[in-house]
Amino acid sequence: MSARVVIIGAGIGGLVSAALLAARGHDVTVLEKEAWAGGKARRVEVDGQPIDAGPTVFTMRDVFDEVFRACGARLEDHVKIQQAEVLARHAWDNDTHLDLFADPLRSEQAIGDFAGADAAAGYRAFRTEAARIYNVLDEPFMRGAKASTPLPMMWRIGLRRLPEMAAMKPFESLWSALGKHFKDQRLRQLFARYSTYCGSSPYLAPATLMLIAHVEAKGVWLIDGGMNALANALRKIAESKGARFRFETPVAEVLTDRGAVSGVRLVSGEHIAADRIICNADPAALSSGKFGHDAARAVHQLPPQKRSLSACVWFAHAKTSGFALQHHNVFFSPDYRREFDEIASGQVPSDPTVYVCAQDRSAKAHAGGAANDQRERIQIIVNAPANGDTHTYTQQEIERCTEQMRASLMRCGLELEEAMPSSLATPQTWAKLFPSTGERCTAGRRTAGRHRSRGKGQRPRSPGSIARAGRPIPERACLWPP
Repeated sequence: MSARVVIIGAGIGGLVSAALLAARGHDVTVLEKEAWAGGKARRVEVDGQPIDAGPTVFTMRDVFDEVFRACGARLEDHVKIQQAEVLARHAWDNDTHLDLFADPLRSEQAIGDFAGADAAAGYRAFRTEAARIYNVLDEPFMRGAKASTPLPMMWRIGLRRLPEMAAMKPFESLWSALGKHFKDQRLRQLFARYSTYCGSSPYLAPATLMLIAHVEAKGVWLIDGGMNALANALRKIAESKGARFRFETPVAEVLTDRGAVSGVRLVSGEHIAADRIICNADPAALSSGKFGHDAARAVHQLPPQKRSLSACVWFAHAKTSGFALQHHNVFFSPDYRREFDEIASGQVPSDPTVYVCAQDRSAKAHAGGAANDQRERIQIIVNAPANGDTHTYTQQEIERCTEQMRASLMRCGLELEEAMPSSLATPQTWAKLFPSTGERCTAGRRTAGRHRSRGKGQRPRSPGSIARAGRPIPERACLWPP
């Protein structure tokens, strides 16, 4: 039977829900407080250029292939997409660089050339373990209707597979587990970066996150127009199935009648009736009362200390020189532990790891150097504390953070033009765009080792896991109240 469904938020999860439910014949209305579709997969304009301002790494393409098929369409008919040959380029200083490739044998060869035969053997063992974790958790956790902590997860996976449960490694830190595979600390640092995909410290995150390495090995994809192009494609598919979108339409309250949802009240005062409501906001926005007292009871409150990392992010149209950028690039801090200790103490790192997405560099183009001395669109990310709702970043702090970012890039050989056209988003920006998070555009609750056994589980939410955020969902899995 057709239901009236209101979806709060036109992020990727809301867009996928709208498309799938509309395709099943439901009456779907999507309410979005901002002026665009995509939520975190947004764009900003700098120097007249549209720059992807949210997630940049697209994996698990098959999830979106399935979404489009369920709507009678094909992903490749709506976005131009190609597989990246180089997953990412990594640097530690001006002379120390390492690429990882879509072809794992090329990665193994590169690691062997970089750090020796033992390192290549360690990489083979790491790949095997990452694949094992992925295979155990893919269906019950990655694609399951509900995340679980280890004991319920064991029950769902089945007692006959108990020997495989050790592969989950929920009680061992990622940093510790990587030490068993890599004696070279640079490689340990490289693969520990997967914890930051989920906004977590590698010293606290569970070794379970090694599965992200296998996710990337299955394919990293580049979309013309970036993630925002994917969001707009999802919107069009949803609209073609009858879903309605209302932008710049903030919701003030979820309404209930005798214990069941009855609709929503907009900030404008308008009431919209609904039989079911999907909230595609951060769960903390619900629990903190942003949608009213009744809605707050739908989820548990999230303490600020369990937030994911935030970030300072620059969106720039700039000339670069001295380093041959790929699409995805990571410039590592010389002292990884100090970086995360400083974040934990509420400071932006003094010598940070820096991620650079060179958005105009495709899988093959510009692999060898700068783009003919022309400006290019780049996104630059430095991890920061999740204090956007409690701390005001002064101009002095912003200038110091920018200088530290530039110094880290210079140490690795990348120079940005001095007066590059740019826009900066601080943790305050993310807290304003995504209320009750205090954090950045790419993560939700942080993922932390043994803490997972004492509360509800949380799937990774990150650039690399955007496909999981929008995975196909059973019809009742997304309905509120549960």
